[in-house]
Amino acid sequence: MARTGTAEWRGDLQQGEGKLALGSGAFEGPYSFKSRFEDGAGTNPEELIAAAEAGCFTMALSLGLTEQGTPPEVLNTEAKVTLRNVDGVPTITRIDLTLRGRVDGVDEATFKEMAGQAKEQCIVSRALGGVDEITLDAALES
Repeated sequence: MARTGTAEWRGDLQQGEGKLALGSGAFEGPYSFKSRFEDGAGTNPEELIAAAEAGCFTMALSLGLTEQGTPPEVLNTEAKVTLRNVDGVPTITRIDLTLRGRVDGVDEATFKEMAGQAKEQCIVSRALGGVDEITLDAALES
């Protein structure tokens, strides 16, 4: 199995602009220096990495919970990707996952343990092994 994404860029780094697209056609959007390193309109690669990490992690946890016989009612995950200069080079240094879920038949401790396992087993988390730290704040909601 292979998945694709494409990027097109026109112009210089700071004044140019581009577009990012998923091979499936599910998303296509503009990106620019401002959307990546400032607060401009459009998306950026780091935002797409955050969505990929949130999606992969959440599905991995759903699998674990379902295999245990306690499928989730709902799992909501936000992934925050931190980009910093390290030795003068922009680097993803941290990803913070915030998870809230409703799962019948699972206590808080078990939920947190299973979420930690899902974070370690998630395909995207493993692919992002160069990131210094991936944190997790998991809690059940009533």
